[in-house]
Amino acid sequence: MAPALVRLALRRAVREARYVRPVPFGRATGLVRDVYRRLERDFGMLAPPVAVHSPSPAVLAASWVMLRESLVAAGETSRADREIVATLVSRGNSCPYCVEVHGMALDSLGRSSEATAIAEGRPVADPLAGPLSPVARSELTAVAFTFHYLNRVVSVFLGPSPLPSSVPDSARARAKAVLRRFLRPVTGASPGESLDLLPVGSRDFGWAAGNPVVEDAFSRAAAAFGALAVPSVVREVVARELSTWDGSPPGLSRSWVDAFDDPVVRLALVVAKAPYQVDDALVAAAGLPDRELVELVGWTSFTAAARAVSVAPLRGR
Repeated sequence: MAPALVRLALRRAVREARYVRPVPFGRATGLVRDVYRRLERDFGMLAPPVAVHSPSPAVLAASWVMLRESLVAAGETSRADREIVATLVSRGNSCPYCVEVHGMALDSLGRSSEATAIAEGRPVADPLAGPLSPVARSELTAVAFTFHYLNRVVSVFLGPSPLPSSVPDSARARAKAVLRRFLRPVTGASPGESLDLLPVGSRDFGWAAGNPVVEDAFSRAAAAFGALAVPSVVREVVARELSTWDGSPPGLSRSWVDAFDDPVVRLALVVAKAPYQVDDALVAAAGLPDRELVELVGWTSFTAAARAVSVAPLRGR
């Protein structure tokens, strides 16, 4: 865990969030406080991509369960390979924030060449390619699923960099060097220790067969997202539009979504297929309060991540 002063600065970083007001660490209670404490213990910091979910405690818990049991918990695959998958998925989803964060994590693991190559758009060895045991494949697929999810959330609620916008260009290299020191992955995190945060799910994730902890984690998360009060019209349209989607981004234009009159449906579809296109006007038109916005983005991102993993886990590699 980071020293106290750095930990305090990292807690304040959640103030950079857009469109929602995350619960401050000092005011967190109940499930939010529990997740925050575990996040700092096992991830090393109060990561804004998780903390932005805090207006909805159940979604906060689900996001942490997925991240911890895919990326953080010890397993058959190396943390470096998991970070490569996370960074490749983030590049494919046009999420510079996550590319930067997980590139720094790779640097701290001695894998700077891969981090640089991914950031520059050059090919690197795909950890999901080639023969893998069922357990190893499920671990890496879980990472891909988690980052298809988190990339969408980050694109909506956070900026293009983990560094605060107040850091001047002249100081960014030094600030990144400091942050990199505290992104060194925490070791020895036992699998399954986050599962008690959510009720048991239906265990219907075929790609996780043979890995009971991963299957349990994502089934619990699926149950949490499925229980959210997302409008039925949003569920129906998103499910229909994703049923034939091959994972490809629709391009720079947003004309593909203009045929839908409901602003909440439009926001959900852009989050699902092109989260980099979400802007102030789209969010304002939806007019959702913090909790409902987090839950809409969370449900849509989870649904899109499930589809993305089924068609191309590492699209854009």
